Amino acid sequence: MGMMLLHSRARLGSGLRIGAGRLGRRSRLSLTLLAVLGLSLTGCRDLSAKRSANKGNVLAQINDTVITVSDFEERLNNQSPYVRARYASVEQKKEYLDNLVKFEVLATEARKQGLDRDPEVVRTMKQVMIQKLLKARFDKLKQEDISDADVQRYFDGHPEEFNRPPEIRASLILLADEATAKKVATDPRTTGIENLGFRQLVGEYSIDQETKERGGDLRFFDQTNRELPREIVDAAFKLVNIGEVSPVVKTARGYAVLKLTGQRRALNRTLAEVTPQIRAKLFRDKRQRLMDDYEDALRKSSSVQVFADRLTLVRVDLTQNAQGAPDELRPPPHSGEFHPAGQRLPQASPQRPGTPSLSAAPVPPTSAPIPAPAAAAPTPPTSVAPVVPPPSPATAPAAPPPSQAAPSGGP
Repeated sequence: MGMMLLHSRARLGSGLRIGAGRLGRRSRLSLTLLAVLGLSLTGCRDLSAKRSANKGNVLAQINDTVITVSDFEERLNNQSPYVRARYASVEQKKEYLDNLVKFEVLATEARKQGLDRDPEVVRTMKQVMIQKLLKARFDKLKQEDISDADVQRYFDGHPEEFNRPPEIRASLILLADEATAKKVATDPRTTGIENLGFRQLVGEYSIDQETKERGGDLRFFDQTNRELPREIVDAAFKLVNIGEVSPVVKTARGYAVLKLTGQRRALNRTLAEVTPQIRAKLFRDKRQRLMDDYEDALRKSSSVQVFADRLTLVRVDLTQNAQGAPDELRPPPHSGEFHPAGQRLPQASPQRPGTPSLSAAPVPPTSAPIPAPAAAAPTPPTSVAPVVPPPSPATAPAAPPPSQAAPSGGP
């Protein structure tokens, strides 16, 4: 349906999509019936034309519904180019027509059983209606509507997005005395690109609790950083190669050993380079504002009552523990371990709010090493809403392999 529909569906159709996803997980039959009823909604404007169709153009009749040449062409030409190519011969067209007949037979039976009034089917049909409503209203907006003057204005007003000084990332071990610092600096575990050994030393020796919880990670910073002690910044920027370890650095709080774990080159981008990016962002922002205004206007013209105080009556099932949660909601096994064992190069992470402070009171060293990080769990497959209007050729999905059967869930 295009990027606009995907975005709008995330805002207005999320609850509907969840219901449809649950139905899809229950059974394949429910999926088929949902597809039949959802797509019948999109074609209801053609029913009267079907009933009065020229008999010479009728390809099939199912009770009161006829399938005409134009119906066939419309359904087939809404498929991807790859699918269309599969139905070029007469025999292949017969196969596709048989699928259309099956589709209408299932739709008729579903209505007979009252499934068009099933709550989950109704929610899915509402989702299709919302998609068509928003498509009709907002698909006319184009990126070309964003002027060059708007792009220039954004570029001039946000220099930090397109110009950035060089940044480095380092890990820290802070120690109370110079002798221990020299001992740690010569420990073989400090060397190498992999950071596991250095994190173990952080757990054993570092007296800075805040960075210790992150395996010593200071995150990315530039040479003008004012959150970290100047001695730390200067010493870190003297390191050249990833994995290089600094000599002992004296600070106001103790003695530091640093290891370089990441580098970012300076960013200097011209207006010509970022114009497509800026125009796309301004287009998305403008479309979102218009959609928000439209939704607000509809809400004001409707009789809407919200009783938020009654949300306390809602009971959320929390019987599943974290082991049953999706990977993205499961807490990390070891806080602060940003460089998993076995990687060849330290990974960069996005700049996070706040910067580590070295002002906390010293903490006595502990002998407990930081455990090795657990292997990442496989990501579960993403659920897809079972009923969506047919894609246009411009936004058609990737072609299926030739061995696949004709499209399921109705042509």
